[in-house]
Amino acid sequence: MKYVLVTGGVVSGLGKGVTASSIGVVLKACGLRVTSIKIDPYLNTDAGTMSPFEHGEVFVLDDGGEADLDLGNYERFLDIKLTRDNNITTGKIYQFVINKERKGDYLGKTVQVVPHVTDAIQEWIERAAMIPVDGEEGPADVCVIELGGTIGDIESMPFIEALCQFSCRVGPGNFCLVHVSLVPVLNVVGEQKTKPTQHSVRGLRALGLAPNVLACRSEKPLDENVKGKLSQFCHVPVENIFTLYDVSNIWHVPLLLRDQKAHKAILTKLDLLSLGEPNLRKWKDRAELCDTLHDPVKIAIVGKYTGLSDSYLSVLKALLHASVACQRKLVVEWVPAADLEELRAIEAPNLHGKAWNMLKGADGILVPGGFGDRGVQGKIIAAKYARENNVPFLGICLGMQIAVIEYARSILKLQNANSTEFDPDTKNPCVIFMPEGSKTHMGGTMRLGSRSTFFHVLDCKSAKLYGNVRYIDERHRHRYEVNPGMILELENAGLTFVGKDETGRRMEILELLTHPYFVGVQFHPEYKSRPGKPSAPFLGLVAASCGQLGRLLQSLSHSDMRTHKDLSINGAPKLNPYQNGDNNKRAYGLYSNGDGVHA
Repeated sequence: MKYVLVTGGVVSGLGKGVTASSIGVVLKACGLRVTSIKIDPYLNTDAGTMSPFEHGEVFVLDDGGEADLDLGNYERFLDIKLTRDNNITTGKIYQFVINKERKGDYLGKTVQVVPHVTDAIQEWIERAAMIPVDGEEGPADVCVIELGGTIGDIESMPFIEALCQFSCRVGPGNFCLVHVSLVPVLNVVGEQKTKPTQHSVRGLRALGLAPNVLACRSEKPLDENVKGKLSQFCHVPVENIFTLYDVSNIWHVPLLLRDQKAHKAILTKLDLLSLGEPNLRKWKDRAELCDTLHDPVKIAIVGKYTGLSDSYLSVLKALLHASVACQRKLVVEWVPAADLEELRAIEAPNLHGKAWNMLKGADGILVPGGFGDRGVQGKIIAAKYARENNVPFLGICLGMQIAVIEYARSILKLQNANSTEFDPDTKNPCVIFMPEGSKTHMGGTMRLGSRSTFFHVLDCKSAKLYGNVRYIDERHRHRYEVNPGMILELENAGLTFVGKDETGRRMEILELLTHPYFVGVQFHPEYKSRPGKPSAPFLGLVAASCGQLGRLLQSLSHSDMRTHKDLSINGAPKLNPYQNGDNNKRAYGLYSNGDGVHA
């Protein structure tokens, strides 16, 4: 196994994740199998309990792991499926070491950072690197490791020491260190300054690690004299110093590395010089196509965390993948959900008017997932506007649930309809807490990871967009679900639940069949969207928003149509939630008192 370690210096947010992903793309294009590991030095066990404002989105893996958003970058760029073990945190390591100590595995030794914690880190890296992530058998050829944070951070010191030991452990020819640093330009002087990178590399060397490759972030390509200066003071050959300058889209970053022969520097250090040049033709075509798109498609994202785009990073990427497939330039309108509410019209009329102008000017509306009651009424308003005005709409997780609430209030005339998340005492609970959930522990207690959804209505947009398959696997992250005791009433009023789980009791996909495109999904399809392989619900939204959905569905209808005489699983009939309804209600802990169904 070969290892490439990516570290960062000077400031955070330089793009280590994109750099690590891009290195993986180039190495994969050389014919190597690549896997990735992200090290996060925080004490949280995982990213699941962290606010999106604090650390960006929580990325969910197939196995239910709640991970750092950089794992999403790795999966999208490399088209792989990582596991929870591919995200190492201080919390995980210390929990592992303490559990071993409690069991007596250290045989009476004094448990210390060195060697016990550092050994645990190295063993975890070796174990995670061996996990197949590309659908093929056996381990990958190269593991790209990203160390989060900035060199010099106190919390990352045990990992630095472990990686120093690890470089000796794997031996020469198996370890390459790429250091990402900043080369700023001061406006007053107008000169590229090398001193921040010099200090960063000096700090790295003082900790026992010497960079083999420098990836310098800057606005423009580095001048040759600047490269020479960096080489002299950082002890890195000039041919191993590369510029990651600002580009029009991040798909150009692997091309920058290839054009500057970064793969040769890395492969030389890894004793892999026999490999050929990277083939990135399709990648280049996609990057250049993205730059040439001019006809816009405007999508309004109505959410709670619109002040930080990283909070919805996978949603943005899924929209981009879909818009490129439709050959449209994506324009995102960030609409704070709370600004659509009537109260905001009194408190801040300018913000209220601006939000409504963006909503009305959009070609399509997307309500993403979220938690808490702030802005929920605004999301309900957005769903109602889309439904009544035939505007293409996609609701994800909470976005699907608010679409159900809106429909119950407007069509069923249940004015008190709500989710028990927002009103535990509501008389008409359209959305309820899942029976298997925990109300005392937050971390890892939701319905997480890849689950199957079976289509109960084959003649619908969602089934066609997914290729007319019988079932799909998508990733979930939620504690609440549509109340199964209200499904019959909702469907009789025209809201069709076209996709359900294997029991038939848990609603996964809803559609308004007479609407141009009104779809809600309980899962998060954005997590599995890839460049060149856009997520089906997102592709449907963008296609409908730019008038291409009819043609798209027609083209898909010519593909292999699979017909089914019944919707059975492994030969056994599926459960029908509408038959023996009382038993289903009891199974979910529900009862009816004539005013609706209560949890």
